[in-house]
Amino acid sequence: MQTSRRRLNVDVEELDRVIDAAEDGPLSKSDCQKLKTTLHALVERLAPKRNTEKTNSVLEPKNSSSTEPESAEPKSAGHGRNAASAFTGAEKVSVQHAQLKPGDPCPECREGRVYRQKEPKTLIRIVGQAPLKATVFEMERLRCNGCCQMFTAAEPPGVGTDKYDTTAVAIIALLKYGTGVPFNRMERLETQLGIPLPAATQWELMEAAAKQLKRILGEFIRQAAQGGVVHNDDTGMRILQVARRGDDGRSGTFTSGIISISGGWKIALYFSGWKHAGENLADVLQQRAPGLGPPIQMCDALSRNSPKLIETLLGNCLAHGRRQFTEIADSFPDECRHVLETLGAVYGFDAEARKRGLTAEERLTSHQSNSAPVMEDLRQWMEAQFAEYKTEPNSGLGKAISYLLRHWVKLTLFLRQAGAPLDNNIVERALKKAILHRKNALFYKTMNGARVGDLFMSLIHTCELNRVNPFDYLTELLRHPAEVAVRPAEWMPWNYRRDAAAVAA
Repeated sequence: MQTSRRRLNVDVEELDRVIDAAEDGPLSKSDCQKLKTTLHALVERLAPKRNTEKTNSVLEPKNSSSTEPESAEPKSAGHGRNAASAFTGAEKVSVQHAQLKPGDPCPECREGRVYRQKEPKTLIRIVGQAPLKATVFEMERLRCNGCCQMFTAAEPPGVGTDKYDTTAVAIIALLKYGTGVPFNRMERLETQLGIPLPAATQWELMEAAAKQLKRILGEFIRQAAQGGVVHNDDTGMRILQVARRGDDGRSGTFTSGIISISGGWKIALYFSGWKHAGENLADVLQQRAPGLGPPIQMCDALSRNSPKLIETLLGNCLAHGRRQFTEIADSFPDECRHVLETLGAVYGFDAEARKRGLTAEERLTSHQSNSAPVMEDLRQWMEAQFAEYKTEPNSGLGKAISYLLRHWVKLTLFLRQAGAPLDNNIVERALKKAILHRKNALFYKTMNGARVGDLFMSLIHTCELNRVNPFDYLTELLRHPAEVAVRPAEWMPWNYRRDAAAVAA
């Protein structure tokens, strides 16, 4: 039986002393030095990494002292429970009182009458089930011993003609492209649960469904082109069976993410291939209505994110500029604190504007009154760092300051343009879906596979951005392919329920 190891608390300095003491013993000086180097590298690798860029996590709190008493009660980690209202996909069962109904006399006091409360008492019960459920219909067969005629029972009503229901296709798409579960892993899971589903069959279902949904993706692109604010960025994505691009010899492949905000709705688009984010955005904006002015574009400062020959009101991501300082905070704590706290105040003004529900024009006025003086003070402070020789331009701090000053006009678009966002975080989060797929599946095999993945990721993440159930949405689209092809604008995530109900009626 394996025994648990006793925990031993030591620090690096103590281990260094142990190794130094061994120099006069069986270990040589060079051997001890090797052990030290290995030990320090191991400790550095195992040291906990920051998983947040918040100022309090990057820098030590002001006026911190080791003599200050710690809080007696640590902050609760949270219970992880959800209220009954959070279970929007759960089946609702109404349970009536066995003896009483509204208006009956009170059985306790015998004087008053009972009335139904607005909020019922709730119980939540959760059961497990396989992602896919299969039913085997065994239809009785009878054979005449005289004429050998075979008689088979009729199929039950409502079983349909397709082996795989639209709900099965929708859940496979959601598992694969919404949560990053590879086909092979899904095959193993279903086999363990007694519902064998080969990976090749899963792919065939996805490919066939994607052909039915091409029209709705085209409508997504058309409506995204009309957006007032567009975000874009890209990430690397391997596609195995692709040839080198002929015109410029480009061999790298990427997945571009585009988030378009139009009329209060958000549309997510993914494009995988040789093109960078700016080129894909240019293709989308080709469908922009002629009467509309240029949209506000938010991206980082890479030149490949800007569309060529297409006019946009270009703004750069303030979070990218801020990140330059979080990465060097250990080396320049005082200077980085000043920058991070200044930008934190700007984000605070923006959060307050959202909390108050200000319009784009009101938010702009708020930033011009509150954020503009703060940002101007920051710009003057950064220029003084170089003018007064307080910061070496080639140092880490100098490069971070130079980044902000070099892109200052685009970083401060929110001070001049109504509706301009502060950062590109919304598309950074959207690209995590493609990164999750890359992490679990490693690559797309063909360009066709990449296009199928882009389609389903676009539909699924658009639902998530607009708080629509993606499983229900995909199911309804696959149930009504003809109606979707004729009137795709009426089958967007925010209005599809109305048309689905009309078709059912």
